Amino acid sequence: MPSPTAWERIGRFFRERFPVEKLSYDELVRKKTVPIHRRSWGYYTGGLVLLFLLIQVVTGIFLLFYYEPTATDASSSIEYLTHYVPNGEFLRNIHAWSASFMIGFLLLHFLTTLAMKSFERPRELTWLAGVLLLFLTFTFGFTGYLLPWNQIAVNATKVVLQSLVQASTFLPGGLARLPLDVRLALQGGESVGQPTLSRFFAIHVVLLPVLLAIILGFHLLSVQLLGMSQGVDTPAKRYERFFPSYILKDLSVWTVAFFVLFFLALSIPFASFLPYPLTEPFYALGPTPAGIKPEWYFYFVYYPLELLPFPVILAGMTVIMIGLFLIPWMFRKSSRRALTALAVAGALYLLIITIFGHDIYQLVRGGS
Repeated sequence: MPSPTAWERIGRFFRERFPVEKLSYDELVRKKTVPIHRRSWGYYTGGLVLLFLLIQVVTGIFLLFYYEPTATDASSSIEYLTHYVPNGEFLRNIHAWSASFMIGFLLLHFLTTLAMKSFERPRELTWLAGVLLLFLTFTFGFTGYLLPWNQIAVNATKVVLQSLVQASTFLPGGLARLPLDVRLALQGGESVGQPTLSRFFAIHVVLLPVLLAIILGFHLLSVQLLGMSQGVDTPAKRYERFFPSYILKDLSVWTVAFFVLFFLALSIPFASFLPYPLTEPFYALGPTPAGIKPEWYFYFVYYPLELLPFPVILAGMTVIMIGLFLIPWMFRKSSRRALTALAVAGALYLLIITIFGHDIYQLVRGGS
C-alpha cells in the first residue's frame, strides 16, 4: 500500500480533530454524555465565561445608545448615563462587574482545562482556539479601559503604549520597528487623543467582536463534536446525559451566578474602587494623578514590570505567550497530576500578585 501523501495526512489530521460527521441531532443531543469524576466541576467554568460574555454583549449594546466616542464628550456621556438615565448606573455596573467575572472565570477555565489535560489529541485545535480567545479577551479589557476617557483610563493607556517604544529598543534589526508601528497604528498620532479613542472604540465594538464570534464559534463547535475531555488519569466510571441532565445543571449554575452579579451591580458601584481624581474627566494640561494602574486582571504583568528589568519581563512574556500555543505538544506525555501542580502554581501566582501585589511592591521598594 502506498504511503499517504501530504494532503492526505493533512486531511486526516483535520477530520480527526473536527469530525463533521457528528453534526447530527443524535450525536449532539440524544447520545452525548459527560464524564462524572472529582474534577467535573471544571466543566462548568467554560459555561460561566459564556454567560458573562453574553451579558457583556447585551449591556454593551445598551451602553452604545448613550456613549459618545469623542474626546470632548465621552466622559460627560458616561456621567449623563450614570446620573440621569433611569437604571443607567446599574447598567454600567453590571457591564463592568460582568467583565471582571468573565476574565476571572476565563483564567479559572484555562487553569482547569490545563489540569485536566483537555488539550490532548484530538483536542489540540480546541486548545489553540481557546488561547486565541484568552488573548482576545484581554484585548477587550485593554481597549475598553480607555473608553470612559477619564484620568486613569487615558494615563494608563499612555503607559502601555509607551512600553511598546521601550520594547523596540531591545529588538534586533527590522524587528525593532514592529512595536513602533503597532503603537502608531493604535495611537493614530504622536500622542493619545481623539484618533486613539476612535481606533480603540472601533477595535472594541467592531473588530474584536467579529474575531471573537468566529473563533468562539469554532471553539464551541469543536467542544460539542469532540465531547468533554476525560479529565482524570483513570477513565471515568460514571457518565450523565448531556441533555437534559448536564444542561439543567449548567443553567442552575448560570442562575446562581447571574443573581450574584445582579446583587453586586445593584449594591456596589464598580467605580467606587477608584478614588478621586482618577475617575475625573481627562485633562491634558493637568498633572498626572497618583495611583495610575491597569485593571486588576493585568496586575500579573504590571507589578513584575514595576519590580524587574523590562528586558526580563519582555523575554518572559514572549516565551510564555509562545509556550501557551505549544502546550499540546510540550506536555503531550505529562500526567494530569503534574499538570495539576503546574495549574495550582499558576493560580497561586495570580492570586498572590493580584491581592498582595501592591504590598509586595512596597516591601521590595521600601527595602531597596
